[in-house]
Amino acid sequence: MNLSTKLNLNLFTKVQDDLEKRQYTILAELKKISSEFQYYKVYPHLSELVGLHRTLKDVISRLSDLRNKFPKRISKIDWVNSAIEHEVVFVDGTDLQNVEELINWALPHIEKTIHEGVAIHEFVSEKLSVEHVGIVPSYMEEGYFFLPDNQHRKLNLFRFEVSIFKSAEDRYRSLKTTFLKSLQKNVVEISPNTVKLDLIREERELPNPATFSFQTDLDFSFKQTILPVAKRKLMQKIYS
Repeated sequence: MNLSTKLNLNLFTKVQDDLEKRQYTILAELKKISSEFQYYKVYPHLSELVGLHRTLKDVISRLSDLRNKFPKRISKIDWVNSAIEHEVVFVDGTDLQNVEELINWALPHIEKTIHEGVAIHEFVSEKLSVEHVGIVPSYMEEGYFFLPDNQHRKLNLFRFEVSIFKSAEDRYRSLKTTFLKSLQKNVVEISPNTVKLDLIREERELPNPATFSFQTDLDFSFKQTILPVAKRKLMQKIYS
């Protein structure tokens, strides 16, 4: 897990120096993320924080299990956690009570910051509408979508493809997007149907593609907010 801040797993699991110093670092990094949220820049911070929160909860659960099984002090643990991409994390020469104390202290602060990001995500999602363009095909898992970037007065055109992969426990869907081109937004708007027909002529691979057009008046960061929220909303639309 590579958080874009200093909030990585080692900060919580290798507590070999001043606990208060760790707490100060955690609060400072969460404040940076909160500042990004105030500028309506949601990603990648929100998804990374959610992943970190899930991992820390799992660490606490494992510590509790280990305490029940091994009441003696443990000096070394080999964590194998699929939630962190099978990354092996070693707690070496560490006071595990400090690890648990730090994580339990940090979780409410992380949750508070996550709630800030979720609130912005939900606000953007409400202000972002999406509609089918033209005839709706039976196969909906590949096609195009059009998404405005109001900061730069552009309409960005993307191709999308949904991939489904299976694990031992479940099936997962992944949305792959490919940027095609941008159209300058003029006083006279081009209709979504016209854009779709032009793409069909240019691309030729998809004769009757599933096509979606987004609309919003928001002028937030395209890469860090509008696009990731739109991708999530597109998946909901496809499978609604």
